[in-house]
Amino acid sequence: MMHMNPIRNEGRQLRGRARGMSLIEVLVSVLILSLGLLGIAALQSMALRGGQGSLESSQAVMAATSIVENMRANSANAGSYNTAKVCSSASIPGSDLASNNLRDWLNGLKGSIGTLGDTTTCAQITGCPNCAITVFWDDSRAGGASNRSLALEATI
Repeated sequence: MMHMNPIRNEGRQLRGRARGMSLIEVLVSVLILSLGLLGIAALQSMALRGGQGSLESSQAVMAATSIVENMRANSANAGSYNTAKVCSSASIPGSDLASNNLRDWLNGLKGSIGTLGDTTTCAQITGCPNCAITVFWDDSRAGGASNRSLALEATI
């Protein structure tokens, strides 16, 4: 009678049952990992857009307070700062201090929020010495509206 070795039989059974991961399991794992990484990348993109919009809003506030300080330094001529909506510093006439301040301020706005040649970064000041300062810009790069504005009121 032939006697079978139980260890050999057990080894043969294990080799047939489980010997590592199959190619399908690896592909499913890679697919799940890639979907997770795409989600993280989308989240990062949204955070960057939100940060850009916040930065532009902060710069608009700082620019508006800057022109208020210029008007306070030249308070005797506060009415000279009144201007309709302007989008180009070339459209601001005059060579007095108020006109120079307005041109420098608008160029500073375009340098921080927009670009020097754009037509969407604009400013308006009305009602001085009880001034209403409005800054307009295009926020679409940050995922916002294309016609965003910020208004500030100040008494000179």
